[in-house]
Formats: sequence, C-alpha cells, structure tokens
Amino acid sequence: MDPKKKKKKCKPSIRRKNIKACYLTSTKSQVPTKPVFIKPKKKKSFFIFLKILQMESSQANLTCQNLPRILSSFVDTFVDFSASGGLFLPPPTHSSSNNQTVFPPPTRLIAIGDLHGDFQKTKEAFKLAGLINESDKWCGGSTTVVQIGDVLDRGGEELKILYFLEKLKREALKVNGNVITMNGNHEIMNVDFDFRYVTKEGLQEFQDWAMWYCVGNHMKMLCDGVSVVQDLFDGIPFEFRGVKPDVFDGIRTRIAALRPKGPIAERFLAKNQTVIVVGDSVFVHGGLLVKHVEYGFENVNEEVKDWICGLKGRVSRDLVRGRDSVVWLRKFSNELEKDCDCSTLEHVLATIPGAKRMIMGHTIQESGINGVCGNKAIRIDVGMSKGCTNGLPEVLEIDRDKGLRILTSNPLYQNGKEGSLDAKPKDGLGLVLPELGPKQVEVEA
Repeated sequence: MDPKKKKKKCKPSIRRKNIKACYLTSTKSQVPTKPVFIKPKKKKSFFIFLKILQMESSQANLTCQNLPRILSSFVDTFVDFSASGGLFLPPPTHSSSNNQTVFPPPTRLIAIGDLHGDFQKTKEAFKLAGLINESDKWCGGSTTVVQIGDVLDRGGEELKILYFLEKLKREALKVNGNVITMNGNHEIMNVDFDFRYVTKEGLQEFQDWAMWYCVGNHMKMLCDGVSVVQDLFDGIPFEFRGVKPDVFDGIRTRIAALRPKGPIAERFLAKNQTVIVVGDSVFVHGGLLVKHVEYGFENVNEEVKDWICGLKGRVSRDLVRGRDSVVWLRKFSNELEKDCDCSTLEHVLATIPGAKRMIMGHTIQESGINGVCGNKAIRIDVGMSKGCTNGLPEVLEIDRDKGLRILTSNPLYQNGKEGSLDAKPKDGLGLVLPELGPKQVEVEA
C-alpha cells in the first residue's frame, strides 16, 4: 500500500535513518543493554502452565535425560500462548513449501490481500472463503491460500496475525491444504528499521511479546542443559536521535524482534516467499518487470530470505527497494486501466511459462478486487484494515470448476447481482459495480 496516498492513524515520529545509524553504531561499540519488562495487560491463570506442561510431557517419557528438552519445549509453548493472545500452535509439520517457488494448480485457490495489523478483518477474510470455522480452526480442506504480504504496520495486532497464519499453516498441512505467506513492502521496511507506519498499539504489542520472551529465557536458565539465546537487546541503544522518548522502549523491542536474524523475523518473515507461481497465476506484492524474471524467482526468494536470516548483509535494491522493485512497483495497479502499463505486463507474462495473470496487492483498490489489461492484472488490496480505509473484506477465488470469482461481504451484491469476471469493463474501470460486469458472490462474514 502506498503510505503517501492515504491518511493513517497513530503515526509516531520515527525516522529510519536515525534509528539505523544509532543501531549500527551501537553494534560496533557494544553498548551495554538490558531487557525491557512491561507488565502484561492480563495475568494468565496457573492452570495454563499445568495444561501446557501436561501437553508437552505427554508426548515423551519424562526422564532426567530429556528434562531439558521438554522444559524448553514447554517454555516455548507458554511464551507462544501468552504472546499470541491464547493460541496453541499444533506441532510443526515438515513442509518443503517454505523453499518452493512454483506450485501445481490446486483444485481451489484463495488469494487474500493486505491485512495491516487488523486481526478481526483477517479472520473475516478467511471466513468469507470458508477456510476457518467458528472456533477459528482450519476447515478449508485441500484449498491453497496465498496471503500477498503487508501483515505489518498500520495496526496493533500484527503478532496475533503472524501467529494465527502460522497456526493455520500447520492445521492445513494435516489435510493436504496449504497456506502460503508472502513478503510485502512493509515486511521489508521493518526488517530494514523503517518504522514510519508503526502504530503505538503495534509498539505495545511487541513490548508485551518481549516481556514474555525474556521471561521464557529466564525460566530456561533455571535448568542445566537448556540452551538459551543471547540477550534479546544485545547491541541495541537505549535512545535514538530524532525519535520521541516515549517510544524508545517500543522501538528497541521492534528492532530486537525484526532485525535480520531477530526472533520474529527469523521465525515468521523468513518463511515468506517474495514471488511465487501457483498454476497459471503469478503472485507478487507490487509487480514484476522483465529484469526480475530474468534474475530468477528462486534467486529472488533465496536472496531476501538470506537477508532476513542474517546470512546476507544486503539485498539488491532492484528486488525490495525503490519504485521498480517487486514489493513497490505500481505500473499495473492504478484503478484506471488507461494508467496501467498493459503492454509491459503482457511482455512480462510472456516470459513466464504458462502464466496467464499477475495477482498483486500493495495499492488500495477503493472499488474492491478488480482486474485490468484483460484480467491479466488482478489487484486484491481492498484496504480492509482499520488502519487503512477500513474496507469490507474481499478475497479472490480461483476454482477449477467455477473459474475466477470475488467473494465479498459488500451489501451492494445482494439479490443475486452477479456477472462474469471475464466481462469487459467499461471506461477502463475494473470490477466496480454490478452493471460494469464483475462476478461477485455475497458471503456473510
């Protein structure tokens, strides 16, 4: 999404250059640091400890030899439960999809746009597509889901969404489903210390997570044989020039969590892809040019992943920075088709074997999900987050039998007002109103 086009809420004065300069200086001089402890908003009852310990110990015979491993697993589960707002993550299932770039065409494919820290709208979007039940558990069977990126910024429940998506990934894999998450420009910005669009609520959520994370580390230190990671705040200064003092602690915590090789960056963002192909659809947050295709999608994903994991000092500007990078491009995102570069889009798609369309987020479509350039460009960012335009949730469905459809909670599409996604739109607009030819299916959220 374009940070300049829309008025956003709760934007603290946070300058990336000052933050990055302070951080880089402190890592060289090894400024002494200490954890920031924030009192949690809600105290957890003791039965939670007992339940988690019972879950962990029941999966293995408790002996002196394996006690450190079981204790470590218990502590990690407890920290996840506390930081995620009460989610128990299923045991991880081995999957090669984290390193996969090209996927075969599924029977049913759902594409979900930018979420920006709005947990409620996130769940509504998944319910629109029939992917989760009333208990927020996966019920989508073998459906493949692609979330196009931009979970971070503009809202105060970013971590809840990251944990929720991880939970759904694990639940879906058990029934041959797949949830694929992608990097947007706001994931890249946060790893790169650009916090201009972080909210105060978002800073507080990360501070609460850090408190639980540090508590977990102290619990592990009580048992010999349990490996403990280094100080979460190692090398991070206590203040930043040009940044308001009341957000110092929040900024320190966010840097600690999201810097390259940071716990949240490595655990969640490093699992994201930056470009993927699913069947005959290419997914990317901003857009692709021929130079990106020639560089190779596998190379793009690997380079971004290595940078997030701290294995690579820098990542190419052409990939993640600048208006022509894959997460910032807008050549195919203007709502008026006459302002989109359809000839370049056709040329790009022609260089990707089997590709019929490019599906992207990044730029808010006030008219809802729509297509231009003969539906070769499908734009799915509807600004659903309250931190953006508070748009109504919509998702794109590509079904082997039903074709392309938009699932929406928009009341304009009641009483059977439907058309075909392949209908020719008028006046260069994409799928806006029923008379302009969209295929809209109303689903109650």
